[in-house]
This record gives sequence, C-alpha cells and structure tokens, in this order.
Amino acid sequence: MCSISACIAALVLLPILCVSDDRLVPGKPLSPGTTIISDGGDFALGFFSPSNSTPEKLYLGIWYNKVPRLTVVWVANRAAPAISSSAPSLVVTNSSNLVLSDVNGRVLWKTNTTNNPASPSPLPLSNATGAVAVLMNTGNLVLRSPNGAMAWQSFDDPTDTLLPGMKIWRSYKTQDGSRLVSWSSPEDPSPGSFSFSGETHPVPQGFILNGSRPIWRSPVWTGYTVSSQYFQANTSIVVYMAFVDTVDEISMVFTVSDGAPHVRCVISVSGRFEVLVWNTESADWKLLTAWPSHECNRYGYCGTSGYCDFTDATPSCKCLDGFEPVDKGEWSSGRFSRGCRRKEPLRCGDGFLALPGVQVPDKFVRINNKNQEECAAECSGNCSCVANAYANLNSSVPCVDRRPAADRHPEDWCESLQHCWF
Repeated sequence: MCSISACIAALVLLPILCVSDDRLVPGKPLSPGTTIISDGGDFALGFFSPSNSTPEKLYLGIWYNKVPRLTVVWVANRAAPAISSSAPSLVVTNSSNLVLSDVNGRVLWKTNTTNNPASPSPLPLSNATGAVAVLMNTGNLVLRSPNGAMAWQSFDDPTDTLLPGMKIWRSYKTQDGSRLVSWSSPEDPSPGSFSFSGETHPVPQGFILNGSRPIWRSPVWTGYTVSSQYFQANTSIVVYMAFVDTVDEISMVFTVSDGAPHVRCVISVSGRFEVLVWNTESADWKLLTAWPSHECNRYGYCGTSGYCDFTDATPSCKCLDGFEPVDKGEWSSGRFSRGCRRKEPLRCGDGFLALPGVQVPDKFVRINNKNQEECAAECSGNCSCVANAYANLNSSVPCVDRRPAADRHPEDWCESLQHCWF
C-alpha cells in the first residue's frame, strides 16, 4: 500500500500505482506511474520529477515510503535525466544487469556486472531461471544473478546520501573508492560541486571537497574501531561510525542504535556533511550535527600557524603562542587566510610547546616505529622540523603490515601501532 502523502515543493512524484511486490524480474519493467515497495514498507523505488523542469525531466530514485515529505536517498540517472514523453523504463536483463532506457532505446543508466565478484545470496529467488532486483527494507537495491550471487547493489554506488549499513571505502593499492556527491540544487539531482570521501595517504582521513579544493578535513584516524555520538531528538539516538581496516582497504560504516527513527547522512548542496533525523512531531528533518560546524574549522581558514579556538562562546581564529597575525588589519576584520608569523626567529634547538587538542596539519610526514621521546628527538635533530605529533594506536586493532612479504619481520609486526608525524 502506498503511504506517500506529500512531497517537498521542489520535487514531485508522478501519479503512482503502488506495487506491493519488492522486486523486478526479466519481463517486468518499471515505468513512470508504478513503484516497487520494500518488503517492510520503508522505501520505494520509482520515478520523480523536479517541479520546475521544462520539459519535464524524470529521474529513477529511491525514497522513504513512510515519510510524508518526499526525501530521495539515491538517484540512478542523475547525469542523464529522461523526458516524460520518452516513456523511460527500468528492466532486468537476461545478462543480470539493470538497464534504464527510453522508448527510442537510448540507455540512460545501467549497471555493469561483468567484473563483479560473485557472492552467496541469503535470499531465496522468486524466479529460478533469471536475475532478480530486490528493494531491501534498508533502502538498498540489490541485483542478484540467477545463481543467487550478488551482482550489484545501490549501497556500493551512492549519490549524496549515506543510509545505515552503507560504507565509504578507499583502496590502499589502487586509491579507488566510493564518495558522496551533492545535488546541484535542492530541486536538481544532477552532480553538484561538493563531495565527501576518504583518503589513505599519509593516513586515513575524511575530506569534503569543492571540486578538487578541500574545504574541510576530519581528524586523522588513529586506530579506533568505533566512534559514537549520543543525541536526544524526539527519541534517544546513538550514531555509530565503525572503521574496518584490512590489507586492501579501509572503510567507514554508518549505523544507528536499535529502534532509532530514520537517520541519514547527506553531503548538502552547500557543502556540509549533515546528519539528519526524521522528527515525527514536526513532520520534518532535524539536524543532529554537521561538518564543518563553524566557518573557522574549514580547511585552512585560520591560515598558517593559526588555529580555531572552540573554548569561546563563538569559535574564532587565534595565533599560536609566540606568533602574531601577518596582517593585523585583515585579522581584526575577520579575514584570516594569511595566517600568523613568528614574533621572533626560530633557533635550531629551541624546545617544543605542547598543544593538546590541536589537529595534526595536512601533508605531514609520517614515521613509524618511534615512541614519543624518539619522535621528539628525531624532530629536534632536524632544523627544518618545527613541530611533531605522536599517536600510539589502539592496541585492540589487529596489526596490518602492507609491505611486501620479503620486507616483513615478525619482531616489528606490531610496532606500526606507533606513529610519529612531522
């Protein structure tokens, strides 16, 4: 039974004939006016259109089925919209692919399962001789080949949204990975300027980019396996970010506590990574947290040798001790990009000042197998080294040695837990 009763002003749903089935099989196309509903009823797959598009553009997407405000969480053909008069349809092919095309045969979007590894299927198939696409109640559209192997899933091909159970990953070897890309505007799902992804070099960390320019950077990952944050919205919610580090890749998996309402992470059209929860009382999405949380923790906002001080009521840029603004006039008027300079020249051999809670700068040099004293001594012996940081990674994390087998030595297998940064 269809439960969508309203939509946001920017997007409209086509007149819908709701379909109780949660799957597509060969010979059963999905066309405008019909939807696939997940078995638990939480998500729908169908066509939607921006309200101001002329001629009317159609997108294939997944949205919350029980939320009375159209909220799209995945879009297939965001770079190639269909036109309503072209009668687009989605089909499962005999070659175990999903293909979205129009009446003229123009392919707007498709999966490419040729090189995808087979994986066992925990789900029974409704058709023993063909592929099947199933919309799960997690919001994941899963395509399975006739033998039951997973050929493709939408969770591996995100657009702007992370749902619970989805992951962002990055390969150590190839640097391939997944990322979120914003919509161009609230009414235009085409790829926008902003993206969120993870990087592995010199250590794992997250970035928000505007094109290729970083605008926010997460703290570096130091080996913890789970981070969590508690929120009190219309109910108690715990949001978890779990990190899985293997020889091949590192991934971040987003989950929420049992019984939580709908929660999603989005890279917004304004370039923020936002965590939102559906509030049943206000019938709207409520912001739980966002990054960057303030202008002064944007990438490079406080300039060289400047830092963002969050101890004040309003976070602001300040210079490190022993430094002063390069341009005091610009600094006092709120322009900090030129940063700070030393009040007195640095002398080789000067001691270090401890700065707790300060994020390690980007583009640092990492040296393994140094304890905290050795890290400081290494920097002191190099007059071009002006700062150092040390982390002893969580010992509960399995040691992973990514060097060629010939270069590995059992005695230093776990010493990589110690990291020194210059």
